[in-house]
This record gives sequence, structure tokens and C-alpha cells, in this order.
Amino acid sequence: MLNQSEINRLKEQTVPPQFNFINNEKVDGIKGNRLDVDSPVDGKIFTSITDSTVEDVDSAVNAARTIFDQGMWSQAAPAFRKKVMHKWADLIEQNALEIAVLGTRDNGTHINMAHKGEPLSAASTIRYYAEAADKLYGEIAPTSDNILALIHRDPVGVVGLIVPWNFPLMIGAWKLGPALAAGNSVVIKPPESASLSLLKIAELAAQAGMPAGVLNVVTGLGQVCGKAIGLHMDIDVLAFTGSGGVGRRLMEYSAQSNLKRVYLELGGKSPNIIFADAANLDRVAKETAASIFRNAGQVCVAASRVIVQNSIKDELIEKVVAYAKTYKVGNPFDLDNAIGSIANFAQLNVIEAKVKQGINEGATLLIGGERANVESGGCYFPPTIFSDVTPDMSIAKEEVFGPVLAILGFDTIEDAIEIANSTVYGLSSVVWTSNLSTAHRMVKSIKAGVVQVNCFSGADQTVPLGGVKQSGHGSDRSLHAFDKYIDLKTAWISLDPN
Repeated sequence: MLNQSEINRLKEQTVPPQFNFINNEKVDGIKGNRLDVDSPVDGKIFTSITDSTVEDVDSAVNAARTIFDQGMWSQAAPAFRKKVMHKWADLIEQNALEIAVLGTRDNGTHINMAHKGEPLSAASTIRYYAEAADKLYGEIAPTSDNILALIHRDPVGVVGLIVPWNFPLMIGAWKLGPALAAGNSVVIKPPESASLSLLKIAELAAQAGMPAGVLNVVTGLGQVCGKAIGLHMDIDVLAFTGSGGVGRRLMEYSAQSNLKRVYLELGGKSPNIIFADAANLDRVAKETAASIFRNAGQVCVAASRVIVQNSIKDELIEKVVAYAKTYKVGNPFDLDNAIGSIANFAQLNVIEAKVKQGINEGATLLIGGERANVESGGCYFPPTIFSDVTPDMSIAKEEVFGPVLAILGFDTIEDAIEIANSTVYGLSSVVWTSNLSTAHRMVKSIKAGVVQVNCFSGADQTVPLGGVKQSGHGSDRSLHAFDKYIDLKTAWISLDPN
């Protein structure tokens, strides 16, 4: 249970100017440029970060390459990496509330969610991959009697990571964990509007004994710092979570440079499909509201499209609207509130524009739809629900990344499948039914990396999260995440002495 007094104390602390973390040291940018950081909680500037240049990215990559080639981490016994990463996870957990408060000041996530979903989640993820570090076995291939064929798993080298502003620490850990456990060195760029928590855990990694140069953090603008990572000739693999537009540019940068492998998670427009035989409509409605309104809808797997069988549509809408009205929007440091702020003013403008477009296209606005006036100032948007939505409307096809729910009806299972697959995305999905045959058919038919049946957010670290279609490729989480950060090397050895 979080303590409101301790939260209030931490949120009032002065945050000094923040700097890049390279070679286990805080360093300012080569040109000394700074970016102000304003909090979406109240709209006020509370610190600054380094506005990194191409030269700053070069410095970080050089540090990462140097330590990789020296082998102090890449060639170390896996048990050593495991020990350091476990200690790192312990330090993150010990400092969890401080880190969560920094993150909330940065991006407005409600403190309850920030605490569990960022530092505590990151610590758990790092422990998972620490435990796997000494369990990545090679293989012996079946060949002729006089040949020994070995398959080695080698770290790829220098990994570039670019993470989003909604859950920078959780998603960062999904990538840092396997990349570091496999023996790689990393250069990570946090979002310019949410850099503080990743800078903090990099310091904790150094305290845990991670060698200088293994984990480097450079902050700054995507069009400068992120582009430099994408184009860098000495980065071997790039993993990114964010928008489709940026993902396309990163693939172009790979083609223009060294053909580095690029793995993308690009969001979604996840369907929440509710059949008339769903067992408990109250539970369905409650989890439907949570699936789109938690963290103000700023979740890549948010179930932003309800596709409900017409025979129960009116009843379901009534229940979801009732649950939506229970969500109290306000200052994310107040434990009595349920939803914090939108992460930044630019995203608030996007949400507002998407809602207006939905109204103009003929959807019926049932609740919400306008900015919320909160005493602290900042940027807030309430739970918003549209009915009478058709699959061709923008709010049914395009990712809003806000607390906006579009409700569509269907009659047959074929209709449900067609509507579910009618967008360019394919990240996550939800199905509610009591019929086992229907469940299996939907799992097989829905084009998505994840299909959740009779639950939402039931998946954990043990299974992969990845998309199909324009939701990207490559998986975070589970042991499959190692595949992105490992090269396979074949050793073909003749045993014939002649």
C-alpha cells in the first residue's frame, strides 16, 4: 500500500538538471544544449535533459563498442552477468517509489500504476532474464560420423534501443533484459518527454557492478538523436516501440547505413469481441472499461474497439458507461484518483482532434469528449465512449492512444472476424464467450500477436508480445526475446585426422 504522505514528499523534491549516462558517468552533451522538461501533471517545467547531438550518440556507441570488444561483459561468464543483473533488480526495487514519482512527473501515469507497472515490473523483468543468462545452451547438429557440428549463440554486439513515453521503464526493461543478459552492450534513447526513470536505473546498474560502457543512455529529440542511432554504422541491432511513421523511418535508416536488423512494435487498434453467451456481462463490462481507460488509454494493447453481438449491445453499453463514470480523473499523485494525465500536450491535441473527427463522421458520443478541467492544470481527458460506429470510421480504424472507446455491433461470428481484422494493425485482441468451439475459432481467425479469451491482460513475462501486419515484427517478453539479440554461428569441425 502506497503512502500518500511519502508520495507528497517525493513529488515536491527539486529535480536537478539531468545528463546523459555514458561509460557509467553523467556527461553533458558535447555542445551543451538543453531541453526543458515540463510535467503534464501541472504544465510546469521542473527540470531539463541533455539535447543530444550526433556526436553525443557517437560517444555512447563508441563506449558500447569498446567494452563489447574488450569482453568484460560480452565474454564474461553468464553467471557474472546474472549476479550483476540480480543486484540491479534489487536496487530498482529498493528505489521503486522514488523512480515511480519521477516517472509520474515526467508522463502523468497514475502513481499506483507507475509504481507497479514501471520500476516493480522492470525489476521483475530483469530478474527473469538474469535467471536465463546461464541457461542459453548451444546445440550439436546431427551429421556424419566424422563431423562435429556445433551451433553457438553469440551476442550481436551493440544494440540500439528507442522506447516510448507511455511506459518507458517497463518497455525499456523488456528490451534491456534479454539484450544485456545475452552479453550485448546497449545505447538506449528514452523519449524526450519521459527520460528520467531510465536515467535513474542506468545509475543503479553502475552501482550494481555493470562495467562502464555496457549500458549508455542518451536523451534528446527523435529527429536528431533517434535518427543518429538509426543511421549509425556501428549499431548492429535496433529495437523500437512507438509509432508506425517512426518505425518506417528507422527501417529506411537501416537501408541507408549498415543494414542493421530492426525490430518494431508499432501499436494497435485492438478488438474486444463480446459474444452474447459471455458468462458474466458485469465482469465483461468492468474489464472492458479497464482495458481502454487505464493509464488514460495510453497502452499499446488497449482494447479500443468493442465489437459486441447486437442482441446484447444495448445492455453492454449501459454497463460500460456506468463503469466509465466511476473513473475519477485528476492529479496522478492523488491516490483517490483512478486516471492521471495525458502524457504530453501534443498527445492531448491528437486525442481531441480524433474525437472531433469521430463526431463529424456520425458516431454517437455517449460520454466524455472534451478536455477535463483539473485544479492542478496540466493535460487531462476523461473516459470517452462512442456508439453507432461503423468499421470505416476513423475512430474504428486509427489508433487514438487515449481514453476513447468505439463500440460496433455484429450478428454472426463471420461478421465479428471480418470487423476484427479490418484494420492495418494486429497486436492484441480479446474474446468473451462460453463456447469452446467459438473460442478456438476466434484464436485461429484473428490476425493478432495475442488473443486473450475471457480475460484482459492475462499474459505475463513467460509468453511473447509481438504484432503482425503493421503492428510490427519481433517479440518482446519470454525467452523468444533473446532471438533479436543473438547471432547463430555454426562450427563445422572435421574429426578425420587425415
